[in-house]
Amino acid sequence: MFKIFRKLFGRDSRQAIAVDQKTPGKIEKNIEPRARSTDRRIGRIPDGSKLEPNREFGKPQGYEKSGRTDARTQQNKPGTIEQTGGSTYKKVPWNISQYVVPPAEGKTRFLDFDLPTEVMHAISDLGFQYCTPIQAGILPQLLEGIDAAGRAQTGTGKTAAFLIAILTHLLRNPLKQPHRKSPRVLILAPTRELALQIKKDADGLSKYTDVKIVAVLGGIEYREQRDILAGERIDIVVATPGRLLDFKKQGSIHLDKVEILIIDEADRMLDMGFIPDVRRIIESTPPKTKRQTVLFSATLTPEVNRLASRWTREPSVVEIEPEQVVVKTIKQIFYLTTDVEKFKVLYNLIAVRGLQRVMVFANRKDTARELKDHLSAQGINCALLSGDVEQTRRIKRLESFRSGNTKVLVATDVAARGLHIEGISHVVNYNLPENPEDYVHRIGRTGRAGASGISISFATETDSYFVPAIKKFLGEDIPSTYPEDDLLTPLPEPKFPLPKKQQSRRGRQYRDTPHHSHRGGNRGGGRSFSR
Repeated sequence: MFKIFRKLFGRDSRQAIAVDQKTPGKIEKNIEPRARSTDRRIGRIPDGSKLEPNREFGKPQGYEKSGRTDARTQQNKPGTIEQTGGSTYKKVPWNISQYVVPPAEGKTRFLDFDLPTEVMHAISDLGFQYCTPIQAGILPQLLEGIDAAGRAQTGTGKTAAFLIAILTHLLRNPLKQPHRKSPRVLILAPTRELALQIKKDADGLSKYTDVKIVAVLGGIEYREQRDILAGERIDIVVATPGRLLDFKKQGSIHLDKVEILIIDEADRMLDMGFIPDVRRIIESTPPKTKRQTVLFSATLTPEVNRLASRWTREPSVVEIEPEQVVVKTIKQIFYLTTDVEKFKVLYNLIAVRGLQRVMVFANRKDTARELKDHLSAQGINCALLSGDVEQTRRIKRLESFRSGNTKVLVATDVAARGLHIEGISHVVNYNLPENPEDYVHRIGRTGRAGASGISISFATETDSYFVPAIKKFLGEDIPSTYPEDDLLTPLPEPKFPLPKKQQSRRGRQYRDTPHHSHRGGNRGGGRSFSR
C-alpha cells in the first residue's frame, strides 16, 4: 500500500500506473494529476513563444491536444510539446481574429491599417491596441512610402511607428536574391543606448518574421560585428555614425542598396556634432529620389528643417503638439537645499523611503563617478552609466537595472534619451541641466506609458540659476519646497571603504553636518566638486 501511495502522491510521480491488473483492488487506470511547473516539454517550438499553462491539466495556451507521445521513439513532432501524463499538444496557428480591439471614438487602432499578420501577431503580444498621436499621424504616409519629418515628445511611440512601416515594406517586397553586406534599411541614432533600444524594439516586433537585424555601434567587439556583417543577408542595420563609417571605409558594409533611411533624434545629432558624419553616410546611399527618407526630432528647429529639405523629397511634416511639455503622470518636486546637504537628502530619499528603482542624473562624468562611489560606500546597490564606461559594461548594467537587480542607476545625459525601462519610480536631478530640454528628457524616464512617476531636483546655490529657465520652458510654475525632516536624518557611518582615488578627495557634501534645518538661514553654500 505504501508503494502505491507513493506512486499516486509522491513528489516524483507523473502518473498512477496499475501495479498488477490481475489482482483485485489494484489501480487499473491512468490518472493525470495536476500540472506541475516542471513538466517536461519536448520538441522545437517554431516561434519560440512562451507557453503558459491553462486550467485544463497544464494545457498551454495556443495549443490543442493531439494525442500521446510516440512510445517507440519517445519523441514528438516539431511544433508539439509533452505535458503531464504523456499528452501532447500541437501549435494552433495565430490569426487576426484572436486580436480583438473595439473601436473607440477619436482613436486609431492598429487593426485599422493593412498590416501583415506577422506584424499584427507581435503587436498583439506587446499589448498595443490604439495608436499614439504620432503613430496615427505618420503611419499612413510611411506605409505608402512617402518621405516624412516627424516631431513628438519623448516616449510617444515614434520608434514603433517607423519599425512597423519598415517591417511591412520588407515583408511585402521580398528579394529573390538577398544582398550581401548591403542592408535594405538603415537607421541612424546618435547614441549607443538609443541604437540598442531601437534594436531591442525591432526584435520584439519582428519575432514572427525572418528579418535579420544588426546593431553597429562602438564599444562592442569590432571583429564580432564585422563577422556578422559578412553573413549571408542583412535586412536592417541600426547604427551610430562613427562605427558605421569605420566599417564602410573597411569595405565591411555597403549602403548603395538602402531602400529606407531613418534618421532618429536629428536635433541630438546636431548638438553632438554628428552632422558631417551623417552627411558622408547619406552620400553613400542611393539618391533621395530612389529611397524613402524619414527624419524624427524632438524639436523641428530651422537647422533641422534645413537638413530635412536637403535629405528628403517633399516630406510630409507631422508635428504633434503636446498638451504639456511634461506628461501629467510625473509629479515634479524642487527641493531647496545646499551643495553640502544634497547628498544626505539623496541618501535618505533612497534608504529611508525604501525606493527600489531610481535614476540619478549628474552633469559631469566625474560627478557621476564620485556620486556612485559614495552611494556604494553607504551600502546602496547602484551602478554607473556614463561615456567613460565601455559599451559591454553599459549593456550589462542596463540589463541589471532593467531586471531589478540594481536599485539605483547614476548616469550622465548619455541615458537621458532612448532608454525605455519600465517601473522607474523616481528620477533625481543631482545637478540641474543647463538646457531645459535636457531636463524634460531626463524626467521622461519615469511616468511612461501611463504609469505614475516622481522627479526630484535639487535647487542649490550652484544650480538654482537654471530653475527659472526650466519653469519657463515647461510653461508652469512648480513651487520649490524644503526637504522633509526624514530626508535630513544624519548620514550613518559608511559600510564600505571608498576607492583609494576618492578617499583623498572626499568632498564636504559627503560628510555629515550637524542635524538642523536650514530653513530661514544660510548654511554657508559649501562648494560642490561639480563646479
